[in-house]
Amino acid sequence: MKFSMTFSRMIRVMKLWLAVLCLVSLMGCSSTSADKQPKPAPSVPARTTASNKSNPLAKYIELAGIRANEKSPGLLQVQFGVVNHSEADVGDVKVDVSLGTTAAKAGDPPLITFSAKVSSLGPNEMKQVSVDVPTKLRVYELPDWQFLKADFQIADSK
Repeated sequence: MKFSMTFSRMIRVMKLWLAVLCLVSLMGCSSTSADKQPKPAPSVPARTTASNKSNPLAKYIELAGIRANEKSPGLLQVQFGVVNHSEADVGDVKVDVSLGTTAAKAGDPPLITFSAKVSSLGPNEMKQVSVDVPTKLRVYELPDWQFLKADFQIADSK
């Protein structure tokens, strides 16, 4: 009889420890309401439109997806998309681009400047553009893509 009392006591103790472990693990998995709030997204400009608003194409042309690679020391390759948001064929478009950072203050000089020509940009079309830009900067000196900001002007269109 002693054996059965000891055995039943061990079972009760094991059940108690199992309950305590379950309770502790549940408390560790719970989160506060502050943890459930979504984290803010990084500050990324939604779009880059032309700064010369007097040009009739300014509200329809957008630069998107700007990336910079180093072809060789002193020569960067800048790639981006040019988007025509209009229903009209805008033809050939030349843009003058100043590439800076999202943290730049007013009056800060751009990191690099270049011109690009897009041929026969059709209605609602996006074209990939690649431009080789001579510079003293190395690609690792540029900020990550989400911190690049392009200001551009439409220089010419046909």
